[in-house]
Amino acid sequence: MDQDRDHGGRNCCSCCFSFIFTAGLTSLFLWLSLRPDKPKCSIEYFYLPALNKSLDPHSRQNTTLNFMVRFENPNKDQGIYYDDVHLSFSTNSSSLVNYTVPRFYQGHKKKAKKRGQTLPLNNRTVLRAVLPNGSAVFRMDLKTQVRFKIVFWKTKRYGVEVGADVEVNGEGGKAHKKGIKMKKSDSSTRLRCCFFISVLMNLVVFL
Repeated sequence: MDQDRDHGGRNCCSCCFSFIFTAGLTSLFLWLSLRPDKPKCSIEYFYLPALNKSLDPHSRQNTTLNFMVRFENPNKDQGIYYDDVHLSFSTNSSSLVNYTVPRFYQGHKKKAKKRGQTLPLNNRTVLRAVLPNGSAVFRMDLKTQVRFKIVFWKTKRYGVEVGADVEVNGEGGKAHKKGIKMKKSDSSTRLRCCFFISVLMNLVVFL
């Protein structure tokens, strides 16, 4: 009877080991084939009437900031759920204003353009941002959390923090015609390592 019990215990351990090994290989395969990339963000439009020298003095009193940010989902198979997207605008000397883009969903390989208009900025602060050559430089930072939709589940939330400097010309618009890519400040490696763990945990729960 003791031998049967030992034999049964070994079989149980063997089954557990086989399950863990199989689950690990499967999750590794899923990770290699489905691992997501974080969204790409760029500033496509940036306009401040107060810095447009071609306008009359009355129109230049308008210190509202108009902008448009493009979100691109580079993943072929994963959708992205965005939490509220927090945007902050500043100059080298001080913070200007904050703006929030409401949460939204973006399908795989899709692009989304989000336009916004801030509250009027402090006119003196805006003028202090103007350089001797007549241009001005502003800073735009973006912060949010995203979840990836993979087949039948959603991943945990991952932080996204990106930003870029925007040079504004004498017409009040961004000096560069092309979109300005917002560079990331967090680690994609950590995201992918955490994603592997997330896939493994979801696979174990599913099985």
